[in-house]
Amino acid sequence: MIDYQAVRQHVIDYTRKLADDGFLKGTGGNISIRVPGADALAITPSNQDYYAMQTDDICVYTLYGDKIAGDLKPSIEMGFHSAVYQVRPDVGCVMHTHQDFASAIALINKPIPALFDEQVRFLGRSVEVVPYAPSGTGMLVKQVKKTVQNHHNAYILKNHGALCLGPTPERAYHNVLLLEKAALSYLLALYTEEKIDKIPLPIREIAFAKLRSEQKKIEQQLAQVKG
Repeated sequence: MIDYQAVRQHVIDYTRKLADDGFLKGTGGNISIRVPGADALAITPSNQDYYAMQTDDICVYTLYGDKIAGDLKPSIEMGFHSAVYQVRPDVGCVMHTHQDFASAIALINKPIPALFDEQVRFLGRSVEVVPYAPSGTGMLVKQVKKTVQNHHNAYILKNHGALCLGPTPERAYHNVLLLEKAALSYLLALYTEEKIDKIPLPIREIAFAKLRSEQKKIEQQLAQVKG
């Protein structure tokens, strides 16, 4: 029996955690968690106060848009959340934030290069910019779906905000924090107008290989469960 309520409560817990940290602004941003054992996700509702939401307010839908539970309208960005889960079986949680420094990077259209070992180890070779498309549109879904297939775990949404992924909510939250560190460091380095050094290419590839190895293990485990 699938425990939808436990997953919905987990969404509430991490939504409030991100709001407490200032990574969600007003009613902006959204979080979803893949429902274990089902092609479904639990996601925050549209335009609701994060601190007033109750467990039953969290929307549960299949990855193909069919409602399972919840009377409120789901986030307008549910489309790209579903798209991520469809093309990235290693992802168990998607966090779309409006965190300050990553959002600043979204205005200058610059990918964050490989600045730190841990950044590459958990986020990917770089933090790429997803081309602009209006919020809640099929155009944005297509842009996100295409970009996340590079197997990175953090992205900048141009003129919008940030997108962080992880196999679990705990890891996705860690990636939000790591992205903000990298974004702040990169902005400060750009301000100096000095040359920005990246980590050596061989080290970058070793770190990224470790991330991909973990992702492949998760994919294999899921395939065995479905098989």
